Amino acid sequence: MTTSAEPFWRRKTLEQLSDDEWESLCDGCGRCCLVKLEDEDNGEILFTNVACHLLDTGRCRCTDYRRRHEQVADCLVLRPLTPALVVALPPSCAYRRLAEGHDLEDWHPLVSGDPDSVHRAAISVRGLAVSEEYIHPGQLEDHIISFQ
Repeated sequence: MTTSAEPFWRRKTLEQLSDDEWESLCDGCGRCCLVKLEDEDNGEILFTNVACHLLDTGRCRCTDYRRRHEQVADCLVLRPLTPALVVALPPSCAYRRLAEGHDLEDWHPLVSGDPDSVHRAAISVRGLAVSEEYIHPGQLEDHIISFQ
């Protein structure tokens, strides 16, 4: 049974969320802004520590969020969230977790009430990511990482 005292992400489906609710689910980790590679043998999505040139790696926020799709052809458009997009998101992502039937983690800012909790929990790319401006595309395989 759900009650109105429960947070919106437990009461509503992703499709029912308002634009503000949808945007608030972003924890500010920056992981979705990392360059991803696809394993040609099995189709697995592999993350690198190489970030989109629009990502401010210190703040873990896009420097041109409103126009990002115009500037970066393969920037992820998450709404509507399709099964193909879900697997392109890191396992810690709120959108992926909710789509897979899980709740938000304790470190998520909506749960903790603190926007820096994602950084203290070492979930964000702060201190990990390097801008794609400094990496040759042929070196991307050398930057593959895994998330726990």
